Amino acid sequence: MNLDKLKGHIPDSVISQIPGVMEKFEINSPLRLAHFLAQCGHESGGFKLVQENLNYGAKGLMGIFKKYFPNEATALAYERKPEKIANVVYASRMGNGDKTSGDGYKFRGRGFIQLTGKDNYVAFGKSISEDLSATPDLVATKYALLSAAWFFNKNGLHKLADGGATDAVVTSITKRVNGGTIGLPDRIKHFKEYHALLA
Repeated sequence: MNLDKLKGHIPDSVISQIPGVMEKFEINSPLRLAHFLAQCGHESGGFKLVQENLNYGAKGLMGIFKKYFPNEATALAYERKPEKIANVVYASRMGNGDKTSGDGYKFRGRGFIQLTGKDNYVAFGKSISEDLSATPDLVATKYALLSAAWFFNKNGLHKLADGGATDAVVTSITKRVNGGTIGLPDRIKHFKEYHALLA
């Protein structure tokens, strides 16, 4: 694959990491790589965001996290307090402790596909022989692409990508990454762009 064709479409700092990612996590065909990069690009706002932004207002909390913030009074108590928000919405799941443990914020989404939860940090860390439970910020600063590739591989998305260069395949991958189809048109647009360059 000629990765130079991605220059100007993807930051050089990301392109330089692709060879290691391709080999380690089987993202090793133009089809797989185009699907992977389309998801990473959308999830990270064009490879710019490497950390989850939890700075929500009350209205946003009631819309996105209605289960935890069912009314305005509850939401207003947490408005614009990212650490408190994360500790509530990610408490007691994905290997995190309860809301007083601080795990929700410590293991909030990082990397190009937002690795979230202590279990995922520990499992990804083992795959690269690094203790990320002690240094979770490395997922944002050093392993943004590699953690996304681990997630892609762990969830069988590299094999799903083999299904072809269709909108239906992008949709099925998006549902696994996002839990829904938020941003689907943008993901499809990026997939087509990257696939045309790599194929």
